[in-house]
Amino acid sequence: MKKITTTIALLLIALCFNIQAQQLTKVELMATGLTCSMCSNAINKQLKSMPDVEKVDIDLNKNLFIIILKKGNKLQPNDLKAKVEDAGFFVGSFIAYLNVTNIDVTDNKQLAQYTFIDNKPQTVNGVIKVKVLDKGFVTAKEYKKLQRTYVKYSSYNKENSKDYHIKII
Repeated sequence: MKKITTTIALLLIALCFNIQAQQLTKVELMATGLTCSMCSNAINKQLKSMPDVEKVDIDLNKNLFIIILKKGNKLQPNDLKAKVEDAGFFVGSFIAYLNVTNIDVTDNKQLAQYTFIDNKPQTVNGVIKVKVLDKGFVTAKEYKKLQRTYVKYSSYNKENSKDYHIKII
């Protein structure tokens, strides 16, 4: 009985670390297709309608949306991308800040739904800044270039919408 209780406790601890290891804290999202301030306002309204979004700041000169997320949120990059697309626009760049706890990063290492690609081996702890490199998170032109660059990563060209390929920047 004691072994079962210990095993369950260890699994719960591992689960807690896994959730923390992939939590988004902040996103810098550049939108494409905007022509005026009304366009950015449409995206702003969509993003602010999400319960896990604490604050949205806009840089109109760069079409950049800086999204601060609430602690404990369960948002994934696709959730934010969908809101931009609901407003009628596209994501041109997606920089995410992930909260991690002592993760040994190696090339092609998978952490839940995130796969680290084109990274030097390192141990990361705290909030890390990563770029999402998948289709729909970069411009179409950049994605075509990345497909040729990342041909060695078999999962990259599968375009699985639930997996994200990230590079620490």
